[in-house]
Amino acid sequence: MGNFVKPDKKLWTGRISDRQLYLHEKVEFVDLNESNLEHPQKTFAIIGYACDEGVKRNHGRTGAFEGPDAIRKQLGKMPNHLDTGTRFLDIGTIQCSDGNMEATQDLVTEKVHQLLNSSAFPILLGGGHDIAYGHYNGIRKHLGSGKSLGIINFDAHFDLRNNSKGNNSGTPFFQIAEDCKEDGSAFKYLCLGVRKDANDAELFVTAEALDVTYMPSEKFSMSYPKIVVRELLDFIAQVDHIYVTIDLDGFSSAYAPGVSAPSPMGFCTQIVLESLELIIKSQKMVSFDIAEMNPKYDIDDQTAKLAASLVHFTITSLNGQ
Repeated sequence: MGNFVKPDKKLWTGRISDRQLYLHEKVEFVDLNESNLEHPQKTFAIIGYACDEGVKRNHGRTGAFEGPDAIRKQLGKMPNHLDTGTRFLDIGTIQCSDGNMEATQDLVTEKVHQLLNSSAFPILLGGGHDIAYGHYNGIRKHLGSGKSLGIINFDAHFDLRNNSKGNNSGTPFFQIAEDCKEDGSAFKYLCLGVRKDANDAELFVTAEALDVTYMPSEKFSMSYPKIVVRELLDFIAQVDHIYVTIDLDGFSSAYAPGVSAPSPMGFCTQIVLESLELIIKSQKMVSFDIAEMNPKYDIDDQTAKLAASLVHFTITSLNGQ
């Protein structure tokens, strides 16, 4: 079953300023079972998802279990641009150490729900992309049935594989679609950066059957900014709230070698930052995660630094609203 581990202060190091100029000086370490997170200003809460069981089941390269801590190490070194009153918390890590991914996802759901109920903004660090199933359910549980929730996934893969033979890192959005069908809610899913060399023909058929909106990798680039903006604005207008998930294997391996399924044909960093900025400006983004960080295959911490920079950009931009 899922195991919740308290935050490790030793992971957060960097330059010393004594004026909270760096995030390792800003971060607070909080036990959700003991502390009340209610706060008059913004609160960002980091949770790790140390699980690569889904990657293993999906026949990918394991190693993502160590992903959350690798990101933390790079994030702590980065400059702090958050307001004095804004809280930046490390809540700890949810670990899957016995192969029971489903119980681990249930714990993710519980913790995300708890954070959102406390008016904190969750930042989840993975771990395999199976993180998305538990994360989405936590948001859905918080919002209830009265509000629509859209998923924006930056990814080379649809992750819409049928789960008839079990759940894995390639099935989370299919699982969500099935749950939506069962409870009668709308399945709103936008996938940006889809590659034909990373998805078989049946996955495109599934995406069409589920009315998934997607943008192929050749269009999801700075060469087509107007098309990207129009696609995003159209999708954002259809939903009340947005859950954003970034699979690091969607990036070209020139930017992100440390992932479970690398490819040189992925997207660039700038188009993701431009898209994130647009989503954040909508004020509909309620939660965020990064998936598939695999330190085992990283080069000079390049992928961990990319993931940390994406978190830094997101919290800094949200703090400015």
